[in-house]
Amino acid sequence: MGLWVTLLCTLIASLLGGLYLLGVFRRRRPDEPPLDKGTIPWLGYALDFRKDSSEFLKRMQKKHGDIFTVLIGGYYFTFVMDPFCFGAIVKESRSKLDFNSFASQLVLRVFGYKPVKANHGIIHALSMKHLMGDGLTVMTQATMENFWKLMFFNLSSGEEKRVWQEDNLFHYCYNIVFRAGYLALYGTEPHQGADNKEKANEKDRIHSNQVFHEFRKYDSLFPRLAYSVLPPKDKREAERLKKLFWSMLSVKESCQKDNISGWISDQDQQLAENGVPEYMRNRFRFMLLWASQGNTGPTAFWLLLYLMKNPEAMKVVKDEVDRVSRESGQEAKAGSPPLNITRDMLNQTPFLDSALEETLRLVAAPVLIRAVLQDVSLKMSSGTEYTLRKGDRLALFPHLSVQMNPEIHPEPHEFKYDRFVNPDGTKKDFYKNGKKLKYFNMPWGAGVSICPGRFFATAEIKLFVFLMLSYYDLELVNREEEIPAIDVSRWGFGTMQPVRDVRFRYRLRF
Repeated sequence: MGLWVTLLCTLIASLLGGLYLLGVFRRRRPDEPPLDKGTIPWLGYALDFRKDSSEFLKRMQKKHGDIFTVLIGGYYFTFVMDPFCFGAIVKESRSKLDFNSFASQLVLRVFGYKPVKANHGIIHALSMKHLMGDGLTVMTQATMENFWKLMFFNLSSGEEKRVWQEDNLFHYCYNIVFRAGYLALYGTEPHQGADNKEKANEKDRIHSNQVFHEFRKYDSLFPRLAYSVLPPKDKREAERLKKLFWSMLSVKESCQKDNISGWISDQDQQLAENGVPEYMRNRFRFMLLWASQGNTGPTAFWLLLYLMKNPEAMKVVKDEVDRVSRESGQEAKAGSPPLNITRDMLNQTPFLDSALEETLRLVAAPVLIRAVLQDVSLKMSSGTEYTLRKGDRLALFPHLSVQMNPEIHPEPHEFKYDRFVNPDGTKKDFYKNGKKLKYFNMPWGAGVSICPGRFFATAEIKLFVFLMLSYYDLELVNREEEIPAIDVSRWGFGTMQPVRDVRFRYRLRF
């Protein structure tokens, strides 16, 4: 009898424990946000969120208001949609709201890299050194030289005459921008003497194109890999690609390259000094490749597409680019030296800046997540105060709450190239309910999780567009073609990608 009682108690305890883990017993406390667990234990709204995060969050916001807690795959996420709360959230101490724990799990899953404690400090310090200020000047120069290597190498041979050439816009932009950034960061083929320089350049063109081809395969798997929903065949392909990049970007391979950026080499040195083994540093380099080059090419695609669809915007930005070149004593024309676009020149383009920021407002959609390590009090702009429960996760989705908010950005689905700039070139302020907003566009994240390479990424995109508008006439093959829809499977991972490519044509302006 005693044995049966013990077994029964054990069974009941296991059942209750399982139900607890599935979230069956979770109840909203009086001071907590509205709670919505969905109808499926443990999964909750995971399928809805995975299918289309933006539409799901719109539905939840309409149902519950500007703050709500939902169950997604065994975790409780509190989404805050009130932009006036963002400052308090991103400034909260890491002892209460921590970014690293979630990020560490993600990078281990998708890149095979296990971060060390010093990681965040190393990335932040060396990004400040190499991707901002004087370091950014060096990186801008290196990137521009690689754009020339990839885009204009056949001009002097007369192979490229003033005739229209056709291509797929997304592929063209992603390919060129990725490869220029990759060569600037990870180094180029060594050569000795001027005679061997062109042979080295040709090897760089071939190699970088091969790297891009493999990177696109991995990038297409990335969202499902991040959500751990890859089928077996795709999972095997993801593992193959990981190993390929770990080898291709390895410390050993880099020893054979010239012009490796200080951002890459210095981080490797500091990780080594912190006891990180070489095989793990190789994986770290793969993470840096995706982080630095996974969004710049797609952003350049959207920017050029919006400009081609808006003749007024194209004219204003092109005139600005030409003016900046002339004021620097240069001009893109037949027989003139190649443009030397400096960081200082890129700082004199307020309308290009605004057009880029408007593009990011429309298509950049990160989800910012923090682990709640202690109960945290959060006061909404309405005055209502809520408690965020320890063990939950806090999430912001600025694309919906800020960037597409018609109270902040009227006609939010329209591309307005001058939305962020006044006629005199100064930056505009933005308001909600008559109150000035600090966070009105958040494509790079915010706080401790803000993209450390945002200034380099911006320079990379602007360099590419500057060169394209300086040297080429651009137009869509089908001028009436609609802007393609976005791939909703990529919500939360940076710049969105189109569901289809767009044909365009380009020719030399002179």
